[in-house]
Amino acid sequence: MLFLGLGIILLALKYLEFGAVAEWSWWIVLSPFAVAVAWWTWADWSGYTKKRAMDRENVRKQARIDKSREALGLGIKKRK
Repeated sequence: MLFLGLGIILLALKYLEFGAVAEWSWWIVLSPFAVAVAWWTWADWSGYTKKRAMDRENVRKQARIDKSREALGLGIKKRK
């Protein structure tokens, strides 16, 4: 997401001909988009995206379990 934001900012600066970016080549200005595509391709291929999603779901699931146990007065059990 960082590279996408950087690419949008550089694209706007190049289009508006603002500062030193106006003199840069279009290849340099558009390169953050290529890096973002490469990152997303690698993240999907390696399973990084799926692992992050599963980690978020596990944290939400554990929070629901802890909240339910506390509501029932059972307390929160510590994992070993």
